[in-house]
Amino acid sequence: MNTDNNYQLPANTRIGHVHLKVADLDRALVFYCGLLGFELMASYPPDAAFISAGGYHHHIGLNVWYSKNAPPAARNSVGLFHTAILYPTRKDLAAILHRLQEANYPLTGAADHGVSEALYLDDPDRNGVELYWDRPRAEWPQKADGTLDMYTRRLDLIGLLGELG
Repeated sequence: MNTDNNYQLPANTRIGHVHLKVADLDRALVFYCGLLGFELMASYPPDAAFISAGGYHHHIGLNVWYSKNAPPAARNSVGLFHTAILYPTRKDLAAILHRLQEANYPLTGAADHGVSEALYLDDPDRNGVELYWDRPRAEWPQKADGTLDMYTRRLDLIGLLGELG
């Protein structure tokens, strides 16, 4: 493949949505809409649904076109590692952590990355989900040469929940 090494995406380019294969559409909707709070924007039973935050046409597509009643993909296989969902504030991240704890929904991890704080969990089909908020850019850690210094450290969940007052 011959590529022009000088090409860059336009600065305002964003990833618009992700489309996930699930084994059970209703079960996926309970997780994404019922637990995480996404809004159902369009439904095409029994095969597909489109969900959103804030009224966008869809941030996540869910379908059973090739995966109805299928087992989860093996952890050591090629595929999507996780879908990251950006929360606007640290307090919003604390609120979803509290909601997950109230529902006894297990986390697979939690981390302070310097630029962000993140919670990790799996949806019912073992698709990885990251729930996070970004610190203000002025607070992002930098190395001596001015480059970004991201890291993975333990996230203080009790401190995070303290945001709720």
